[in-house]
Amino acid sequence: MALFALGDLHLAFQRPDKSMDAMGPVWVRHEEKILKNCRELVRPEDTLVLVGDHSWGRRLPQCAKDMEFIMSLPGRKILIRGNHDMFWEPQKTEALNQQFAGRLFFLQNNFAAYGEYAIVGTKGFTFEGPFWIDRLTGRILDWDKEEEAHAAKLVRREAARLEASFAAARKAGYRKFLVFLHYPPTSILESDSIFTQMAEQYGARDVVYAHCHGQAQFHDSHRGLYHGVCYHLVSGDCLDFRPERILD
Repeated sequence: MALFALGDLHLAFQRPDKSMDAMGPVWVRHEEKILKNCRELVRPEDTLVLVGDHSWGRRLPQCAKDMEFIMSLPGRKILIRGNHDMFWEPQKTEALNQQFAGRLFFLQNNFAAYGEYAIVGTKGFTFEGPFWIDRLTGRILDWDKEEEAHAAKLVRREAARLEASFAAARKAGYRKFLVFLHYPPTSILESDSIFTQMAEQYGARDVVYAHCHGQAQFHDSHRGLYHGVCYHLVSGDCLDFRPERILD
């Protein structure tokens, strides 16, 4: 049994206008890479956490083929909500879990068990600018303070959802945790955030996130060991759509 993670599938089987091919060579026919790599790596007894931005469909019927594709992947599939997952309204998580029971598990204000670990998570959020940058040095000179204040409200909302996920797992008796976010846990202005602090407070083994696209953004947040927690970036284009093994 092993635990794998991959983010940003950005499937568009019913939205050809949203094809990712124009985003660069790594995205060309990326669905085929996902299927091939998952079949090579993930066994039926394994768990695959998909870390947000699953489908471009705005409503569930527009995601039907995307969901069928995801369900065809090997292993138990756990889904985290991404910023582009318009089909998934937070208050409808329980309904989604009922509809897809035994095939997909939607993680929001709840948790999933993996051996002695609880898988907890939420979409997360982080401030992404706009920034004003010195073109010669690359140094950040200033940023939009109003957008930063708005982002802080969304961070607090998502932190409350992550706290609910931790609380549900602790109530069930779990004391070992694996944290999954769609957004990176810190902005490019931060070394610590409420998400890193929660991971440390609860003694999480790993924090896994996605959302960062392109070489210029692959190091916008922590990767590797930081304050005793191991951070993993699993954006599809970062991994060339090859799921990363998080835990055996």
